[in-house]
Amino acid sequence: MQAKLRVFARERDWEQFHAPKNLAMALSVEAAELLEIFQWLTEQQSSELSDEQRAHVAQEIADVQIYLARLADVLDVDIADAVSSKLEHNARKYPAELVRGSARKYDPTRN
Repeated sequence: MQAKLRVFARERDWEQFHAPKNLAMALSVEAAELLEIFQWLTEQQSSELSDEQRAHVAQEIADVQIYLARLADVLDVDIADAVSSKLEHNARKYPAELVRGSARKYDPTRN
């Protein structure tokens, strides 16, 4: 995917615009556009999207993924390695036996 996006950007001479700060800002904008779809929905409505809403969500998710992948590519970050490392970190930070079923931020100093 990153290679395809790199070629897509290169063919359009967009690499000049793909500085890390620009990609991070674009990623934030696209994430906000995704959030906007859900902004005034109830929790139940957000789980029962119409076909049109679901298609819109899919487009915004794609935009978020595209900018995230481009940012990772420009910064030479291996997404799979970064996710794996972060999951290992979170497993240590949030032990399942201590946080199961709780949405609160786990703080080992408050046990």
